[in-house]
Amino acid sequence: MKITLFITAFLGIFILLNMYISKRFIAKLDVTNSTKHYLHIFLIINFIGIIGYMLGRYYPHTPNWLYFILSLPIGLLFLLFCTAVIYDISRVILSKTPISQPRRDFFKKSLDVSSLLLATSLSARSIYEAKFVKLERVNVKIKDLKQPYKIVQLSDIHIGGLIDKEFIQSIVQRVNELQPDIVVITGDLIDIDISLAHDTLSELQNLQSSYGTYFVVGNHEYFHGVKNIIHAVNALGIRVLENENIYIGEEEKGFNLAGVYDVMGYRTKTYEPDINAALNNLKKSPTILLAHQPRYIQEVNDSVDLMLSGHTHGGQLYPFRFLVKLQQPYIDGLHQHNEELQIYVNKGTGFWGPPMRLGASSEITEIIIEPKV
Repeated sequence: MKITLFITAFLGIFILLNMYISKRFIAKLDVTNSTKHYLHIFLIINFIGIIGYMLGRYYPHTPNWLYFILSLPIGLLFLLFCTAVIYDISRVILSKTPISQPRRDFFKKSLDVSSLLLATSLSARSIYEAKFVKLERVNVKIKDLKQPYKIVQLSDIHIGGLIDKEFIQSIVQRVNELQPDIVVITGDLIDIDISLAHDTLSELQNLQSSYGTYFVVGNHEYFHGVKNIIHAVNALGIRVLENENIYIGEEEKGFNLAGVYDVMGYRTKTYEPDINAALNNLKKSPTILLAHQPRYIQEVNDSVDLMLSGHTHGGQLYPFRFLVKLQQPYIDGLHQHNEELQIYVNKGTGFWGPPMRLGASSEITEIIIEPKV
């Protein structure tokens, strides 16, 4: 029942977006009727592609080339909708501007052409940007830390679909080249049923570091059987931190690494985050907390020096960033939350939905924590 309601709402939203683009953008263009006809056909084909994408997620043996094509329509529609909104506002302003009719006609045609070029170029650019995973380097000063450590953070990989074994192999190789002290994965690792992900997931056991790899679940793990995913990740030798902490490094020279379940647990009433349990029996050293969603920082007390999160994808497609900001206090990068606590938000190593990124590149993060003098 819940799945049916979700699909109905999901498709309903995209139908409304298509209607807006059709009525407020395509219909207002000063182009031939045949051109408008082809643009409407594109909208229909694109909508069919969205339906195909939703179905394709339940058929994991869909060829990658086909899954790639079916993954694009959601991103294309979103960028086209954003373009349509800008066009609509600009058109209304132009119609109210006190200028001569010939000049108004000229500016209107220029607006039409530039809007179509904008939608096309943004779509092409976002597909291009999604091909690359950047290495982000950041230094974090931490009080009472005795010596530097190198942490490599991965987040929001979303194994499934286009995030396959080859992709994970390339990420593992790049991480190992950095020679980290520890590797942390801050949620949304798997986005398909675990029975279909074992072959790809197993590549992560090749991650190499001085003190191991650690993982906390994200909201997407709850969609695909969080208990089985935790078991599968632990079986690889990757330590899942379940409202608990572990000491990293030499005695009195290291730091506490804590991890909590995701806030999605509050909705499912299972695997709920518990900051008190996670910070129980800490040693007298700095503490780093892994929590998937940045908004969990509101529940964190002064016992934590640095929180590492993901979830936001940096907005993934830039205009979407403003919607993410309504739910999350931080979107990407390093921030000083208060006098004691800092937070770093990873933009995601993979992507969700369309293989498109605009103004928010995928990232592997090399974090050097060092003593604050």
